[in-house]
Amino acid sequence: MLCLSKSRGTGGSMKAQPEDFIVREITNKGVTLELQKVYSAQDLKEEEAKEGRFCTFVIEKRNWNTINALLAVAKRLGHGRKSIGYSGIKDRSALTVQVASIFGAEPEAVMRTRIKDLSINGAWKSDGVEMGSNLGNAFSIRIRDTINGDMDATLEELSGMAPNYFDAQRFGSRLNNAAVGLCIIEGRFEDAVMEFLTGAENETSADAIAARKHLKEEQDFKQAMEYFPRYLKTERTVISALCREKNYANALRAMPRGISLLFIHAVESYIFNAELESRIKAGDLSSGIRLGSNIAGFPDSKSASEDGFPAAPLIGYKTDENAVSGYAEEAMGKLGINKESFLIKSMPELSMKGDVRALLMPFRDFSYANEEENHALNLNFSLPSGSYATIFVNEITKSSAFSLGSIRTR
Repeated sequence: MLCLSKSRGTGGSMKAQPEDFIVREITNKGVTLELQKVYSAQDLKEEEAKEGRFCTFVIEKRNWNTINALLAVAKRLGHGRKSIGYSGIKDRSALTVQVASIFGAEPEAVMRTRIKDLSINGAWKSDGVEMGSNLGNAFSIRIRDTINGDMDATLEELSGMAPNYFDAQRFGSRLNNAAVGLCIIEGRFEDAVMEFLTGAENETSADAIAARKHLKEEQDFKQAMEYFPRYLKTERTVISALCREKNYANALRAMPRGISLLFIHAVESYIFNAELESRIKAGDLSSGIRLGSNIAGFPDSKSASEDGFPAAPLIGYKTDENAVSGYAEEAMGKLGINKESFLIKSMPELSMKGDVRALLMPFRDFSYANEEENHALNLNFSLPSGSYATIFVNEITKSSAFSLGSIRTR
């Protein structure tokens, strides 16, 4: 994606090992979690709900993605996917700490859970953790193999703000979530299913590439159950549904709704990224939509302020027509859709009303240290919830290959 700063980047790469990418959640009360620290509800300025039906806990993980880590804990306690709650998904190739919850679990049982590379750092009765409730995240990131970029010039150009793009992971590991989402929006459910199952571009696993290509050529779903890798669990769920009944809409409904929604979110995110990139090219980052601040000083999408953070819509069928910029209209025109397209009458459970997102993300508590002898750079900073550290780091390194054109839409 197009950078806001024009200065020379430092180059370099991240995530050579999990300890190179440390993420500490900033809770809804503004407490920044620390690694290897045991917390009580009071420590996080929360009230323990002794009659609560949930157990809230602090989980520290290394080289686990958030959902798989929580599912592993839930499974040990005899609970399923629907029991888990979390505010935000943290990176897999990282060392992270965050708050989560499990419905029906007892704090004592959660605290006794022992799983490799996971630790439970406090647990108590509660009313659960809601998605998006954290205020932000604090990052400590090591960039390896750097060159002599102009860090001070970059920081001066940014002046505390960086582009608030959605990063590559929003669009799926194969960068085809938006392509699947467009098919769903247009009611082309067979195309949506086949893109999800057989799209092999950007696939990295040889087994998965072979399976996807085989299914695309043969289109025999019963046979596909024999050779599709076991780790492609959602794909196997969809294939299994098609074995029972060749109904592509119902096959999409067979996957967890949270995953199905990601496809529609990817279309919204593509439009937002396209608008933001066009605004940067035009030097136009002003907006009639202005967001207020939360207690951490980050944008609050639920409040407005005349002198607040400039924002743009995440397009949905209820988005105010007057709030849709020419930049967004141009992006939607290229996709062949409009805001009403997000009212998906044939699959209403995936319809999107719309939301707003800050065009720029403020970065706080920034510091850095050079390791000249090791050609490394250590960064510390905080970002709002929903913003991507990888996008901010790219303003400094200028080394990301992610671009609008790399996102598949057809």
